[in-house]
Amino acid sequence: MKIKLKRPPLKRKDQKTKKNQLIPSSLNPATILSPSPPLPIPPSPRAAFLKNGITFLLIASLISGCGGLFVTPQIPIGGLNSNAPDEHPSLSADGRYLAFASDRNGHRDIYLYDLNAKTLVPLPNLNRRDSSQNQPSLSADGRYIAYVSTERGKSDILVYDRQSARSQLLTANLRGSVSSPTLSGDGSSVAFQTTQRGQWNIAIVQRNGSGNQ
Repeated sequence: MKIKLKRPPLKRKDQKTKKNQLIPSSLNPATILSPSPPLPIPPSPRAAFLKNGITFLLIASLISGCGGLFVTPQIPIGGLNSNAPDEHPSLSADGRYLAFASDRNGHRDIYLYDLNAKTLVPLPNLNRRDSSQNQPSLSADGRYIAYVSTERGKSDILVYDRQSARSQLLTANLRGSVSSPTLSGDGSSVAFQTTQRGQWNIAIVQRNGSGNQ
């Protein structure tokens, strides 16, 4: 004799009344209790990004808006680069002049390259054989070059004027090390890092004689 097991009635909670309701036996419980499947995403490029969130939409907009976001860098030839380390590039505002530091002559010197003429520009009285000149920063027109020098046996910040072929020392009374000068567009002020207070801080020098900030 077969024994029929009576299935207990299934219930679900009504979200409005918060009361349990009996589920009719004619309905498929699996259909009612299982979560609804996610809505299909239309097969379009925009929907593909929507599926992965807002970040991808933003990136897609940047790519389509800039037009040249992914650019293959080119390494120029003809005197700019050498077999020695060439580092710390700094461009003038119009993109004509490029200052950089290099070990191509056996010690660290600063060079200026004319990208229009594709040739090195002479910098008389800037480099020294017994010290290193490093980390150049160009003014907007390429006339002034701020840089780090070890000519006095410690690191100093100087600014070179291409018209007078002379350098101005800006850190004569500054204790500690200095690094990473950044020259303003008109060449009137220089910001740089210094350890004068025992840790790396930012200092600003106005070249008109107002001193450090």
